[in-house]
Amino acid sequence: MNSALKNKLYKIIFESDTPAGKGFDLLLIVSILLSVVVVLLDSVQYYNNLYGEALYVMEWIFTLLFTIEYFLRIYCIGKPVLYIRSFFGIIDFLSIIPTYISIFIPASRYLSVIRILRVFRIFRILKLIMYIGETNMLMKAVYGSRRKIIVFMFSIIVLVTIFGSVMYLIEGEANGFTSIPRSIYWAIVTITTVGYGDMSPQTELGQALASLVMIIGYATLAIPAGIVSAEYTSLTHKFNTLVCPNCSDENHEDDARFCKVCGADLG
Repeated sequence: MNSALKNKLYKIIFESDTPAGKGFDLLLIVSILLSVVVVLLDSVQYYNNLYGEALYVMEWIFTLLFTIEYFLRIYCIGKPVLYIRSFFGIIDFLSIIPTYISIFIPASRYLSVIRILRVFRIFRILKLIMYIGETNMLMKAVYGSRRKIIVFMFSIIVLVTIFGSVMYLIEGEANGFTSIPRSIYWAIVTITTVGYGDMSPQTELGQALASLVMIIGYATLAIPAGIVSAEYTSLTHKFNTLVCPNCSDENHEDDARFCKVCGADLG
């Protein structure tokens, strides 16, 4: 009896091939979007003054429903720990915890907007297989490029530290470069081509250095994209959308028969 209940709940909550499963997922996504709208409206002073209490009650109702759903997922999955540690498991937990923290820190309830990440499940519901596969491949490409990206970021940190220090020596406090950290902030804003304009060099030498930083900024913007693109093109295998009934892992190759995480039969 207990096993049959778990199996039925699993098919409704984790699978989208059945009418019940698809209906559950669509209802879940609508609830997520409505809960996000509630949080957004609550942050607007006008609506907060008029409907503050109603919005607060609605937020708690959504949170309690999502909490029940979260524990039902843990209950019906074969290995709860693997779900809890998965991407969606973490997002599901983070989507409910801010409301409970708001009991002690009221403003933290606005962090509930993170639950909008849960709508990524719509890819599975609408059978957008190519998007799921591309997302998995992109994440794998970013992870595979992590060492190169770290080296690149370290190089940028070195550059902005040097440029900021030199600009501090050239411009000085008289022109708004009151310290090396503040000058490094200017270098970061300039090399990323953001250009807030709150600080700008006034001397000709400072302007020449700023021009060099801008040129380097344009040259470096394409490097991270190139690193990830090279790794992305090197990935030749594709992923399917099979969900492991034991651990809920989704990253399986097209011809996979068993889960690569727990070894369960994928059917």
